[in-house]
Amino acid sequence: MPLTFDLPYEQLLTYQGTNPRPADFDAYWDAALAEMRQVKADLKLSPAAFTAPYADCFDMTFTGVGGARVHAQLLRPSQPVGAKPAVLMFHGYSCNAGCWADKLAYVAMGYTVAALDCRGQGGPSEDVGGQPGMTLHGHIIRGIEGKPEDLMYRSLFLDTAQLAYLVMGMDHVDPSRLGATGASQGGGLTLACTALVPEIKLSAPIYPFLSDYKRVWQMDMDMNAYAEIRDYFRWRDPLHKNEEAFFTRLGYIDVQHLAPRIRAKVYMAVGFRDQICPPSTQFAAYNKITAPKSLEIYPDFAHEELKGHNDRLFAFMSGL
Repeated sequence: MPLTFDLPYEQLLTYQGTNPRPADFDAYWDAALAEMRQVKADLKLSPAAFTAPYADCFDMTFTGVGGARVHAQLLRPSQPVGAKPAVLMFHGYSCNAGCWADKLAYVAMGYTVAALDCRGQGGPSEDVGGQPGMTLHGHIIRGIEGKPEDLMYRSLFLDTAQLAYLVMGMDHVDPSRLGATGASQGGGLTLACTALVPEIKLSAPIYPFLSDYKRVWQMDMDMNAYAEIRDYFRWRDPLHKNEEAFFTRLGYIDVQHLAPRIRAKVYMAVGFRDQICPPSTQFAAYNKITAPKSLEIYPDFAHEELKGHNDRLFAFMSGL
């Protein structure tokens, strides 16, 4: 295996992460899930503008924690036969749920598909902590100076779990045959959702974001999607007097610390030239997964489409 710009391959296989884990981490997420379960979702399905001859397509909305109305694309077979699997899809940072047509291959197999739009990003889901419309930049650090419960990604992680449970309760969905997938931020959300929803059977995170924040900073790679970490220190803590407290607070929304909760079978992909989400940050999460798992390594690929991976992903999800 060729060397990466990051740790040598042999060290990646055992790397356990750098970002601190808060002492009350498990209690924090147990309380968050309890809060989510008390929310009245007020689920609504409206026929989408997009149509397909064998799929019913809906704009799905529900109320998440904090009162935000959250949007997802929902596609299901027009003529369902029995209870079939469902796949959850999560998108990259700043983007949205994408094109409806991208989900039709699963519908053709009889699956239901739900693709989340993250709060305040490229889709219509609300960020009730900000102003109407997009509130994109700074989502990682949003809430960092408040209570741990104020962290924006706490709400986003809970949105993924709430979506999962809503889909599991739908007609013609077998709740024991649920899969989740996504790339970059979508990969991080896939890990978070799989950790918070132990009923998920198959999980396919692709070069996950939102892992091992302090490692990104130590590598001087807090740029692009992670630039807000650098911005925070430059403008709010230039002498780094609160550095340890800052990274400990981010530990609540670090997916590497959620990874031990995962019970699903995991299929992960990583590019060794990825300078957006460095390989070591991804291995920090992967190495903490104790459930059955496998890893595809793309030595010559960065944070980009991985040649042939979509076909392998489809084959993996066909096992639901």
